[in-house]
Amino acid sequence: MNSTTMTIRVPLEVSDKLSRLAKGTDRSRSYLAAAAVSAYVDRELEIIEGIQQGLADVEAGRVVLHEQVVAEAEAIIAEARQARAKR
Repeated sequence: MNSTTMTIRVPLEVSDKLSRLAKGTDRSRSYLAAAAVSAYVDRELEIIEGIQQGLADVEAGRVVLHEQVVAEAEAIIAEARQARAKR
């Protein structure tokens, strides 16, 4: 895997916690920081891309009215309750 060096500023408390974590897991601070940044970036990109997809769906008219979703959910719940009551 290719990598690059980055310099970041973190609060002293975070740096201390990272040191404790590194010691407790027998991993380097660099490894743990890279893993944390990677997880954060992946999660945030997934959120941003989901929002962008949602906005594209709205622009394309691929939407369902809230009232319709609620009505369908209520129908499913009522059906499940009836099936449970028959047991």
